[in-house]
Amino acid sequence: MESLANCRIDGFLRAPPSKSMMVRAVAAAVLAGGETRIENPSSCEDAEAAIRVAEAFGAGIERVAGRLSISMSNGIQSERLDCGESALTMRLFSAVAALVDRPLTLVGSGSLARRPMDMLTGPLAALGVRCAMEGMHAPIRIHGSYKGDRAEVDARESSQFLSGLLMALPLRSQDGDAILRVSGLKSSPYVRMTLELLAFFGVSLKAAEDLSRFEIPGGQEYRSGLTYAVEGDWSSAAALLIAGALAGRVRLSGLRQDSPQADRAVLVALERAGAHVEIEAEEVRVEKGALRPFEFDASACPDLLPPLVALASACPGRSVLSGAHRLRHKESDRAMALVEEYAKMGGDVRLEGDALIVFGGPLREAEVESRGDHRIAMSCFLGGVGAGRQVRVQDADCVAKSYPGFFNDMKSLGVSWA
Repeated sequence: MESLANCRIDGFLRAPPSKSMMVRAVAAAVLAGGETRIENPSSCEDAEAAIRVAEAFGAGIERVAGRLSISMSNGIQSERLDCGESALTMRLFSAVAALVDRPLTLVGSGSLARRPMDMLTGPLAALGVRCAMEGMHAPIRIHGSYKGDRAEVDARESSQFLSGLLMALPLRSQDGDAILRVSGLKSSPYVRMTLELLAFFGVSLKAAEDLSRFEIPGGQEYRSGLTYAVEGDWSSAAALLIAGALAGRVRLSGLRQDSPQADRAVLVALERAGAHVEIEAEEVRVEKGALRPFEFDASACPDLLPPLVALASACPGRSVLSGAHRLRHKESDRAMALVEEYAKMGGDVRLEGDALIVFGGPLREAEVESRGDHRIAMSCFLGGVGAGRQVRVQDADCVAKSYPGFFNDMKSLGVSWA
């Protein structure tokens, strides 16, 4: 894919649905039983992976325009749960699988086979669940069900398995509380997304204000027969809003200003970088201003770092983007990928400790590798948009993992390519 960005971006779009909330909603539908309707469903590859796992749990799937119906009328259909490349699906459904008193195996493909999953073993063992894997990686073999009621959860690497436990433990057959103590939590907004979903489905628990401790009553039931609307995705929206700040203006609708999504913080970064930002209800407008270097800590929202590198590359001077340690175990080592791929474009991105230091300046025409990573593909494409240079991104189709409509949306905003 090649960006030809000597054009002006100008357009109005509706934000795509949240991948993270979609995957959580599918898991909740499995736990609810009966029928759950999901409006504004995501069609990205991660969402399809969650749907595939739901089918293995016995879900019947019906798709109509703008709606997905999940009916839990069958028992387990397969002991092999294929999570594709979705780490969120694997970590959430590992906790769900432990509710089933029979062995299940979660498998992944591509980069997921290399991503660490060792944060599962200690908590599951403490909760009486047998769990085995090859080193730190999938496949993960789980044989439930929950028998213990105390566990320590290390959330330094990811909060996704913690979210899975918060979703699964209310369905323990025991009436007493399960107690989770959490250390090293970096992604508290994502946990709050899970708590909001649980409240919608009628599940209750007690959480410490800093989310370091949870008391989860067992013997609960999820409400079935509900219709859940997936909100707009701030992660995908960030790329579009940054495109507006780089090369014109963009208006996006369907974005909750009170959303717990961590990537809503992109608005802070845009304002610090000198972009003009206007907010009204669920609509955000961003227009290019006099761009300037900025500092931003993305420890709680690491998915923002790749597109922010594109923004910082267009800001003359030295920008500091903190939180780079959160990028090491994604679909690629994103920190090094950004350093090396932007170097091909003539950019100056350096990894110093926990920060990406970006020295903004002109980028040149180049061919870059996405490394099969959707965030790197979108970042490099945005780099070309900001520079007004042709940037050829190899294996650009990997954007389908989270945002299959990215290039169509960019075209509708005025970007063209060969």
